Amino acid sequence: MKRTPDSLSRREAIRRTALLSAVATLAPRFPVAIAAEAPGAFSLPPLGYAFDALEPYIDAQTMQIHHDKHHAAYVANLNKALAEAPTLAGKPIEAILRDLEGVPQPIRTAVRNNGGGHANHTFFWPQLKNNEGHGPSGELARAIDNRFADFAGFQRQFTEAATKQFGSGWAWLTIGTDKQLAVESTPNQDTPLSKGRTPLLGIDVWEHAYYLKYQNRRPEYIAAFYRVINWDVVADRFQKATG
Repeated sequence: MKRTPDSLSRREAIRRTALLSAVATLAPRFPVAIAAEAPGAFSLPPLGYAFDALEPYIDAQTMQIHHDKHHAAYVANLNKALAEAPTLAGKPIEAILRDLEGVPQPIRTAVRNNGGGHANHTFFWPQLKNNEGHGPSGELARAIDNRFADFAGFQRQFTEAATKQFGSGWAWLTIGTDKQLAVESTPNQDTPLSKGRTPLLGIDVWEHAYYLKYQNRRPEYIAAFYRVINWDVVADRFQKATG
């Protein structure tokens, strides 16, 4: 029997209804899909630049998914956890993470994981810029030279920390209360803030930060990361920490 335009329209409508029903059935399995459904004190900050601004080193699709999906999910889950402790919701996330012992035990793990994810990514986005191969300068450059012998020495330590971080996590350039720089790594979404240190630069080595472009080649992603560090932002953080 010859199909008429009306019969095709009906078939398409049935097909689309079935597809939407399947998506609705599967959605609860994926927390990212409900990221916008947990309002609260914290919100997803804007990226601040186009998704393709870091090409070819970090691709646009990774940036969009990383920001709009993964970071949004951390925010939603953090707000959900803090609904159980409304007095904490009025504090900056950095203050909460510096005093995890002050977070009620039933929600402490959720706040540590999702609050860390929110704080780490809020810290991460502004420090990214296609830097055309430029490195640090001024007081920050001198501090790096004093601590690591030279910039190449810093790169070796930072690269090693990022490469050897087992599984998901971060590598950091931090500064302590003694004003000394250090390279360190943390697992999962843990942050140096919880250890009393101030992060100046961080690289996300969760696979969601690089897998679409680099697959299992984490060292290539780390090498490319040096091309997208906004050293002006890092220098400003250094100045505030030492001022």
